[in-house]
Amino acid sequence: MKKKAVPFPGKTVHYYFDASFDHLQKMVDKEKVVLITDEHVFSAHLKKFKGWNTIVLKPGEAYKVQQTVDMIIDQLIEMGADRKTILVGVGGGVITDISGYVAGIFMRGIDVGYVPTSLLAMVDAAIGGKNGIDVGVYKNMVGLIRQPSFLLYDYSFLKTLPVAEWQNGFAEIIKHACVKDAAMFKELQQYRLSDYKKDLSLLKKLIERNVMLKTKVVLSDEREQGERKLLNFGHTLGHAIENMYELSHGQAISIGMTYATMISQQLKGFKDTDAVVNLLANYGLPTFVDFDAKKAFKVLQKDKKKDDVSIHYILLEKTGKAVVQPLLIIQLKEIFKQF
Repeated sequence: MKKKAVPFPGKTVHYYFDASFDHLQKMVDKEKVVLITDEHVFSAHLKKFKGWNTIVLKPGEAYKVQQTVDMIIDQLIEMGADRKTILVGVGGGVITDISGYVAGIFMRGIDVGYVPTSLLAMVDAAIGGKNGIDVGVYKNMVGLIRQPSFLLYDYSFLKTLPVAEWQNGFAEIIKHACVKDAAMFKELQQYRLSDYKKDLSLLKKLIERNVMLKTKVVLSDEREQGERKLLNFGHTLGHAIENMYELSHGQAISIGMTYATMISQQLKGFKDTDAVVNLLANYGLPTFVDFDAKKAFKVLQKDKKKDDVSIHYILLEKTGKAVVQPLLIIQLKEIFKQF
């Protein structure tokens, strides 16, 4: 096991890489902990949950809503939870998002930790303190930025992941490479998803590299006033179509990145559109698709990253270097007409 303490403003987050879920008992008082997970993770890892107070949710983005939050809070009250209770989200991005949000509002805030079980949660969703819920088709419209106390990485959870969930995670890994790490982009070109699944050592290095890349960005800009915005590459359009078409997060972000590279080519002279699109396709992710651009634009106009007349779009100048590009709503509408 490898430990790392990261001093975020106001809170130090403890990372436990290559750890066992059993180590959780040494970190917290079991009697004070409530685990939050979903039916898929719970049924695949029954032995791990034995003896823990656990709330089991229905799986999927469709349940990342206020109704689920209310249900969790009702159960916490029934369990006798108090301000010393620690919530631990054991699952993918939906579970970490909702666990962090509940912990932030229950009794005005209790401690939370995460055991990310999907590749996407390990490299992205669990890091940085963002959490929240969806409102209709609008992704993460309500939420908080609040750091967890710890992140525990038990790679054995990945053994039960379906291929689609591996692809989901690689969408975010490719995003990180596009915006911040040209060398990692080249590494990803040399391998395939199956290579990382077979070689645990290679996978561990890739996960830790992505964790620390995102951590470094968040440390410099926790409240997303500047550099952290770069991590939204592919997310503006991606979030707009994700709930519209019931896509997985990775699928939606991959499509979003595809069109963002096209806009980058048009506005910033980006020369590697084919390389990005080919890499996404090589990892089993969708690229060019038919979607209702008019409807997507309508959803996109409610995006949290917009002001009255413009929206902050993340574009690439070159592989490994992204920029925040304010685009006028009217300008973006014209660009969308081309899709």
